[in-house]
Amino acid sequence: MVAAGLYDRLPPDSMNVRTISLSALAFITAFAVFLVLYATPQGLGLSDDSIAYIAGARSILNGDGYREAWLASNGPVTHFPPGFSSTLALLGLSGLDPLRGARVVNAFLFGINAFLLGMIGWRMTRSQAAGVILALLFILNSSLLRVHAVAMSEPLYIFFSLAAFITFSRYFQSERNTWLVVSGCLVAFAYLTRYAGLALLATFVAAVVLLEATWRKRWIAVGLLLGGFLPFLSAWTIRNRLVADNTTNRRLVFHALTSENIDTGIYNFSEFLMPVEAWRRSLMGVPNLFVVVLCGIGLALLGWVAYTGLKKFLQPQTERPEVLSFTHGLYIFGYLMSILSSMLLFDASTKFKPRILSPIYVALLVMLVFLGCWLWQNRSTVWRGLIAVLTVSAIFISAVDVYQVVSQLHKGGQGYASFQWYDSQAMDFLGGLPERTRIYTNQPGPVYLYTGRPSYVLPDLIDPVTTQPREGYEEGVALLQQDVLSGAAVLALFKFGSEAEDVQTVYLELADGLYLAYESRGDRIYTAYPKE
Repeated sequence: MVAAGLYDRLPPDSMNVRTISLSALAFITAFAVFLVLYATPQGLGLSDDSIAYIAGARSILNGDGYREAWLASNGPVTHFPPGFSSTLALLGLSGLDPLRGARVVNAFLFGINAFLLGMIGWRMTRSQAAGVILALLFILNSSLLRVHAVAMSEPLYIFFSLAAFITFSRYFQSERNTWLVVSGCLVAFAYLTRYAGLALLATFVAAVVLLEATWRKRWIAVGLLLGGFLPFLSAWTIRNRLVADNTTNRRLVFHALTSENIDTGIYNFSEFLMPVEAWRRSLMGVPNLFVVVLCGIGLALLGWVAYTGLKKFLQPQTERPEVLSFTHGLYIFGYLMSILSSMLLFDASTKFKPRILSPIYVALLVMLVFLGCWLWQNRSTVWRGLIAVLTVSAIFISAVDVYQVVSQLHKGGQGYASFQWYDSQAMDFLGGLPERTRIYTNQPGPVYLYTGRPSYVLPDLIDPVTTQPREGYEEGVALLQQDVLSGAAVLALFKFGSEAEDVQTVYLELADGLYLAYESRGDRIYTAYPKE
C-alpha cells in the first residue's frame, strides 16, 4: 500500500526520462545492497545491543517469547522494543540464524531506504534528478553506511519512518483518510522498532494541526493517526505490564547532559558535514566552528518551519507548504527533543552516537536537496552553475570517503565481531567449563555469542541508566565471591586494567580473594582455589 500512488501526480516528463530515472534508482538500490554485503564479509558489526536483539530473535524462534536469552535470568525484554528482533525471527523461519540474518536485513534495508528517499526527493521537488541525487547522497554518506553495517535497529526504524512520511504526504495530496490510518500504523511499527518513534507521531500531529484548514479536519486527522497507532502501542504496553510489571524498563530520573556527551555529538555531526578527515581536522582547529555551523543550520531550519507552519495555521486560506519538506524539517526538532528528553529524564547511558543521530542525518539530506532545488528553480544561471558544482563536488568527495570506509570495514569485523573476540582464548576457556558452571562477567553479550552460554551481570556501584547508586552492592559482591569459591561459578573480567578508575576499583573488589585461573591480553578468569 505504501508503494501505491508513488508515480501519480509526478511531473509530466517524457517516458524515456522517467525510465532512465527509475533505472538509476534501481541501480543505486542494488549498489547500496552490494556495499553493505561487501563491507561486511564476516558479518555486521556487533555491540551489546546487537547481541540483545539477536538473542531476543533466537528466543522468539525457540518459542520462548521475547526474552533476555543472553542473560542467565532470561527475563522478558521490555527495554528494547521487539521490531528488529521480530524481523530477524521472521527471516529465521527460513532456517537462517538471526546473527547471519541481520546482515541480510540491513543490506536490503540500505537499498530500500535509498529507493524510498529517491521517491521522496522526486515527489518533494517534482524533479526526478533530485530524487536520484538524494538517493546517491544517502548511500555515499559514510556515517549512514556505518549505521547499516552494524546489527542495530536504526536501519529498520529509518525504513518505517520514510514509509510513514510518504503515506502522510499522500493524505494531503489525495485527502483520503485511509492514508492517515496507514501512517499511524507505520509510526507504530517505527515505535516498536525504537521508542523514539513517538517523535514521529508528535511530528505528524503537529503537522496536521498546522496544515489543515479547520479544527474539524484537524481533530479527525489526529483521531485517524491515533487510530492506527494506539492498538499497537496498547498491545505492547499491556504485554510488558503483564510479564514484567513495567512499561519500557525506564525510570523518570533527571540527569544533566555531560560535556563529554555534547562533545561526542559535535564530533559526529562534524564527520557527517565534512567527510574528508584531513579537512575536518583543519576545520576543527577553528574554535567552535562546528558549533556555530550547527547553530546556524538549526536556527535557519527552525525559522523556516515556524514561519511556514504558523503562516498556514494563522491564514488557512494561504497555499499549503510542500508537505514532505515541511514534515522532515519539523521532525528534526521533534526527534532531537525526543532524544534529549531520554538523556535528561530516562536513560543517561544514551549518547550522541551516529546511530542515534542517523534519523537527523537523513532528514538533513532531504532538506539539503529541497534547498538546492529551490535555489535552482528560483535563481539565476550563476546560482545554477554553483549548485551544479557543489552537487558534483559533494558526490565525488563522499564517494572517495565511502570507498575508504568500505575498504576499512572489509578487512575485518567490527566491535564484538572482530578477531580479538572470535579468536579469544578466554572464550575457549569459558566454553570448556562444565555445562552447569555459572559465569559472572562484565561482557555478557560476547560470552553468550561465542560460548552459547547465558551469564550473570556484575554488581555495580552506579546504575549507568539512572546514574544513581545501586542498592545491595556489598551483598552482591559477597554472594558472587561465595558462589565462585564454592566451585559452582567463575568470574570472567575482560579488558582488565584498561577501564576507568572507578570501574577498575569494582573489578579489584570482585576479584579479591579469588584464584586467577587464566590471564591473557587483559582478560582474566577467576575460579575457586584448586584442590590439593
